[in-house]
Amino acid sequence: MTKVDGRATRWAGQQERRRAEFVDAALAAIAEHGPDVSTEQIAERAGVARTRLYRHFDGAEDLRRAIAQRAAELVTADLAPLWHPEGSPNEMISTVISTHLRWLTEHAHLHRYLARAQPAAADDRPDVRGAIARHLSRLFTGYLTALGLDPAPADTIAFGLVGYVESATTRWLDHPGTLSLPQLTAQLTGTIWAMLDHTLRAGGVELDPDRPLPLPEGL
Repeated sequence: MTKVDGRATRWAGQQERRRAEFVDAALAAIAEHGPDVSTEQIAERAGVARTRLYRHFDGAEDLRRAIAQRAAELVTADLAPLWHPEGSPNEMISTVISTHLRWLTEHAHLHRYLARAQPAAADDRPDVRGAIARHLSRLFTGYLTALGLDPAPADTIAFGLVGYVESATTRWLDHPGTLSLPQLTAQLTGTIWAMLDHTLRAGGVELDPDRPLPLPEGL
């Protein structure tokens, strides 16, 4: 039996704790200084020198990846109630959209930071968009299967819709004009239902968007 080195285990645990503390400091620095936050500002927020910060990360890219991972965890936790929605299609879509928009507006600096840091996240890279889209993909798969339709389109629909909402919201955050948040929510809800309705009708299914839907088994 291989003997476990207790000191190595404690050191690894301490490293992880310090990384987590520095990531939390980075999130606070982004909220304070905006998406163009510098490594020096993050280190200052953490109360350490820049060189000490990088003892716990393999360069700037590793730090950005850790920030993205933490952001994905936060948004998944904040949106947890949405993965078991109730009501009509329009009510469910509106709830998802309004909650997502609230998160984006409350974390506008972080959203822009992540968009600039990794504009085209790879499949194996943690990101907020991917976290939400993967949950929606499972939700769409459950509904399409329950309705007797091929669930194959669920993944592309989910990622496409999340990309659409984020692009529209980013534009609105930068150029709000006269469109209020409730108006934006209503506009996005209507457009998304039209896209989903098209997929359903292509499979021979017609749903009333204002009639409650039961939650599929397993969700």
